[in-house]
Amino acid sequence: MACAMLSSSLSTQSLAGRVAPSTGRTLRARVVTQAKGAGQWYGPDRPKWLGNFTEAPSHLNGEFPGDYGWDTAGLSTDPETFARYREIETIHSRWAMLGALGCVVPELLDGTNHIPWFKAGELIFEKRGIQYLGVNGFINAHSIIATLIVQVILMSWVEGYRASGEVKGLEGLDKLHPGGPFDPLGLADDPDSFSELKVKEIKNGRLAMFSMLGFFVQAIVTGKGPVQNLNDHLSSPGAVNAFNFATKFTPE
Repeated sequence: MACAMLSSSLSTQSLAGRVAPSTGRTLRARVVTQAKGAGQWYGPDRPKWLGNFTEAPSHLNGEFPGDYGWDTAGLSTDPETFARYREIETIHSRWAMLGALGCVVPELLDGTNHIPWFKAGELIFEKRGIQYLGVNGFINAHSIIATLIVQVILMSWVEGYRASGEVKGLEGLDKLHPGGPFDPLGLADDPDSFSELKVKEIKNGRLAMFSMLGFFVQAIVTGKGPVQNLNDHLSSPGAVNAFNFATKFTPE
């Protein structure tokens, strides 16, 4: 990326000598804007978890998106282990973002009767089955076996590609960020935008993983979904909060 930005800057300076000064300033401004875009999240000058007080270890050099220079346990000192952990984190982030959305949506919709996420699955055993998004006839699941078979069929090709890193007809794609047919909207066509999207993905994914952990704990402690918990808290912040349940699991 640095080479590309340097090349772009040199090209801009070359062009600026042949065009009007105002145009040259405009072109240089564009280069500076791009440099302040995705580039600010990478390299030695990227934001770090303790700001200017951070002493990032040598193996965290800002190459990967979302690198804030924090590895106090030294879990990523080995390059192969680091790459493996990054793949695991990214995959879990994507599932967590989907999961967090799936936990909230059923509780927001009138058509699903505002059912909490941990009770939605049991509807498949009822006579009516699961009406996805609460829309009758949209996707009506009655059999858990049939649902499992469909999921295996839909996921096998994608997971097969992720595990092997290659599928016939799709050679040469990146294993973690393949693009191509996996990016029908073309969001990764621009390298600079793609680099910034990687940062946004990992940051939102980390937040989603914490959210899922919170959803699990809330369901166990309160027996309610996240939307109901939020509404209860907003209706009476002083009376309904985490301190109410702090002693629930305290032995008597």
